[in-house]
Amino acid sequence: MKSHERFELILRTAAMVQKYQSPVRVYKHPFELIMAAYERRFPTCPLIPMFVASDTVNEYKSEDDAIHVIERRCKLDIDAPRLLKKIAGVDYVYFVQKNSLNRRERTLHIEAYNETFSNRVIINEHCCYTVHPDNEDWTCFEQSASLDIKSFFGFESTVEKIAMKQYTSNIKKGKEIIEYYLKQLEEEGITFVPRWTPPVACKLESSTSHTRRPVSPAINIPDSATKEGLNNKEILNTSSSPSEPTAGTPDDKLDADYIKRYLGDLTPMQESCLIRLRQWLQETHKGKIPKDEHILRFLRARDFNIDKAREILCQSLTWRKQHQVDYILDTWNPPQVLQDYYAGGWHHHDKDGRPLYVLRLGQMDTKGLVRALGEEALLRYVLSINEEGLRRCEENTKVFGRPISSWTCLVDLEGLNMRHLWRPGVKALLRIIEVVEANYPETLGRLLILRAPRVFPVLWTLVSPFIDDNTRKKFLIYAGNDYQGPGGLLDYIDKEIIPDFLGGECMCEVPEGGLVPKSLYRTAEELENEDIKLWTETIYQSASVFKGAPHEVLIQIVDASSVITWDFDVCKGDIVFNIFHSKRAPQPPKKDSLGAHSITSPGGNNVQLIDKVWQLGRDYSMVESPLICKEGESVQGSHVTRWPGFYILQWKFHSMPACATTNLPRVDDVLASLQVSSHKCKVMYYTEVIGSEDFRGSMTSLESSHSGFSQLSAATTSSSQSHSSSMISRWRFC
Repeated sequence: MKSHERFELILRTAAMVQKYQSPVRVYKHPFELIMAAYERRFPTCPLIPMFVASDTVNEYKSEDDAIHVIERRCKLDIDAPRLLKKIAGVDYVYFVQKNSLNRRERTLHIEAYNETFSNRVIINEHCCYTVHPDNEDWTCFEQSASLDIKSFFGFESTVEKIAMKQYTSNIKKGKEIIEYYLKQLEEEGITFVPRWTPPVACKLESSTSHTRRPVSPAINIPDSATKEGLNNKEILNTSSSPSEPTAGTPDDKLDADYIKRYLGDLTPMQESCLIRLRQWLQETHKGKIPKDEHILRFLRARDFNIDKAREILCQSLTWRKQHQVDYILDTWNPPQVLQDYYAGGWHHHDKDGRPLYVLRLGQMDTKGLVRALGEEALLRYVLSINEEGLRRCEENTKVFGRPISSWTCLVDLEGLNMRHLWRPGVKALLRIIEVVEANYPETLGRLLILRAPRVFPVLWTLVSPFIDDNTRKKFLIYAGNDYQGPGGLLDYIDKEIIPDFLGGECMCEVPEGGLVPKSLYRTAEELENEDIKLWTETIYQSASVFKGAPHEVLIQIVDASSVITWDFDVCKGDIVFNIFHSKRAPQPPKKDSLGAHSITSPGGNNVQLIDKVWQLGRDYSMVESPLICKEGESVQGSHVTRWPGFYILQWKFHSMPACATTNLPRVDDVLASLQVSSHKCKVMYYTEVIGSEDFRGSMTSLESSHSGFSQLSAATTSSSQSHSSSMISRWRFC
């Protein structure tokens, strides 16, 4: 098989892997009672028709009855087409399930895997029952699974769909089954099961001992235990598998009841996607992560495709960070012109509890607003409206006691005419739609367009291609007074809050708009300068890094022991970060954008300071070990300088090393290379120089944080080049 054919096979195989992770499901019953209910599922369970039978293969009990490990072979009747069963040559599928019960620790760990077709399909499942961390009389349940289809007679896609359908159905029944047997126990008069206690001999032994016994983890019987005749002591000394799920706390895991209350009814697979993406953010982005409802919006926007949702979410997080959108409501005050002439505002809520935004577009002088404020000020104002919408959704979720994650927009087009089709105004509208679609997906629950005039189809033709298909389905358009009839406004908004200008009785405080006085118009040059000021109000700068053309930043240090700090995100590609010191200043970069210096690009600038004739060790020295940073990582760090002079921070293109033992590329390298479409990387960075005394508090803060900081100073302080101290924090961000 040729190398490219082998790689294609690997890609096809990798594409068939499916994963599932459940939220934490809480039973408000003690662990022992839940275990009594759980055991009644065997050898068969009437609530799971596909579960035909189960036979005990291996069983072990410790002398004190604290440990009970049982391995069963389960027979399943999978609901699959007859043709597929005939081709496969089987009527039933067999699974092996191993349960490890630790009564002392009050835990049950479950591992299951398929025995049938194990060379073609790999199914692994891990479940655990544990005591709730905040209430010892409650029990938590977690579940994870993976499905890897290698090959199946050409029916791989069909098998995947069947497996996911069956598994999802069983997940939904999980809690129902436990509650069924709990009710059965209650009918038999069993409402309490005592906790495990050590035998009398063990109690005497513990009372005479001055040392406390160590806590034992859950036990798994090794596959070879019964075959090789391991004794009890050897089995007890066998540690549990590291892949077993562990109990967590409500702070870092999602509870099923919380999801239903604040996020809505999700299918098991949708819950899994949310949990896995959230967990990825927790593990790779140690800073503030988005709220759960915000993550869920991006998943919905990409039909719960985790990879696609992660990509657009990370792009949005980078955008929010660069433009400090999180602080826009607290730090930015709209110009008075917007407050007077922008005919839009919030107005109560619709019948579903969604915040209602009213926009009188037909009464708004879009040309006057663009001429007086510029495109960027309008965009920023729309962003502040969206941020306010997110805040109102959170408030309404609390007020109405159900999840509310989107708002309704009512657009009145009375007065819309050809002047609204002014080209720069339409261009600004399209730009706003593009930014909002990319960063606020699934926030529009419904769009009511009222009193659409004849000119509206022209405007709709211009803007509709820029609107997502899912968003377009939420549009309801009414011409003339159709909104007053059946299926109109009263179906979505209570009569008491219909605005007065639409024939209702509620006074609407939305500005009426009107023509912007021409005396407020500004020149193109003034607007351009204002636009630049608006979108450069960020401490971060963007830079492009090319193969053979690193980006470099010069920092002059006058006082020794100053501290250089940096914070950067690798938005595209992989880079190597270096810090150099030179006693002499490098030549200023040339202005020729086509030369070796000062390469410019739409996505950021590129400046090279180290002359090609300079030699490392003679003209300049390396003061920190090179740091390889992968695409998506966010890096923070500091360097305490020892000498005055010129320090150069360098971001350099990272090339994949060739495999030394074979001419074939490694799969990881090929996959990584596919993610970089060209020999170009992009970074977003911020640097600052502060005095060492001012930095002490920050350094102490960093050392005591829980973000997983790793010090590079150990590698650099021993170097003859520098005795500086350095601390670097890194995590994946975008």
